[in-house]
Amino acid sequence: MADDPSDDHERCATGPQTEQLNLNLNNPVQSNLYGSEESQAAVRHLDSLLLGSQRHLRRREAAREAGLSTASASKIWRALGFPNFGNEDVYFTNEDVKALRVVSDLVQDEKLSEEAALSLARSVAQLTDRMVVWQIEALVEDMVAHRDMTDAQARRELLRLLPELLDPLEHLLGYAWRRQLSAAVQRLAMRGERADGSTVSLNDADPGASALPLARGVGFADLVSYTSLSRQMNERTLANLVQRFEKRCAEIISIGGGRVIKTIGDEVMFLAETPDGGAQISLALARLIRNDPLLPEARVAFVWGRVLPRLGDLYGPTVNLASRLVALTEPGGVVVDASTAKVLEGDERFVLTPQPTRNVRGFGDVRPVSISQGSGPLLEEEVE
Repeated sequence: MADDPSDDHERCATGPQTEQLNLNLNNPVQSNLYGSEESQAAVRHLDSLLLGSQRHLRRREAAREAGLSTASASKIWRALGFPNFGNEDVYFTNEDVKALRVVSDLVQDEKLSEEAALSLARSVAQLTDRMVVWQIEALVEDMVAHRDMTDAQARRELLRLLPELLDPLEHLLGYAWRRQLSAAVQRLAMRGERADGSTVSLNDADPGASALPLARGVGFADLVSYTSLSRQMNERTLANLVQRFEKRCAEIISIGGGRVIKTIGDEVMFLAETPDGGAQISLALARLIRNDPLLPEARVAFVWGRVLPRLGDLYGPTVNLASRLVALTEPGGVVVDASTAKVLEGDERFVLTPQPTRNVRGFGDVRPVSISQGSGPLLEEEVE
């Protein structure tokens, strides 16, 4: 990816030029929020703090300083989710040049293929995009709820507040990333696989244990009557309900040793490392949501099988079957498929009750098995 920028034949600017951040105030809402000189100055100040300086480089200048052609730099910018730029748009700073070099050096030093380097860049861009939207909305909602501000006032106050939060938020981001990476490495290093697909500590693995990839458990928790509720509630009340649901699910899934894969409005998809762990998470989700007076009941389905992980998501028949089964579950209930039930058989913590055979789209006749709590401690007893 690192290459000679001399293959760019279009005219370069004679030198870097500093240009004030061009605020798009055509949107009447944005104009109302940031139309004053004071607000625009605050936006420019925050922009400089975030980017290390005022924007002073055009795309060709940034690429040239990184030792790249514009075409190669554009691949990285597209992976990072940047918008299209004109040749004369002053958009970049020296921090952008450093980022180009970081990605390029991974390829040039043969640590990664170009495809892998761009995939990593996309992973960072897509997840941080959602993260910053979440953080901004959380800050605005907090100011509206606890500081008696209107939404517009809170968004203007955000310009003053964010510079004070940059260092702690950046530290928290780096800390969380390292912790999550450490946890992922531990999962890879400490787990082997038995012939039946269940996982086992490599220290205890028998000669029949096979190597990665591992079997996984996939579950879905789906709020009951969400569509009708969404018609009855105002936007803020509905948002609070969804946030409470996601918070409760994330809390239980984490304590159970699982991971939230994604949330889609009224549905949460999660992964479990072991069959019994997934079953415990599923039962706790249904039980705690049912007992929460501010939430409707949930349907939960869980399937143990093989999955294909890609781009932070999971794919394959196991995922599809779990997604189909959740629609067949009674409110407040948990179901698994017959294959998962067979893996859980004999575990006193679970009571398994076969249900009538159902025709499931894409799978034909499937026999769901209802699962309920047996003996032993409840997972949620660990929730403070």
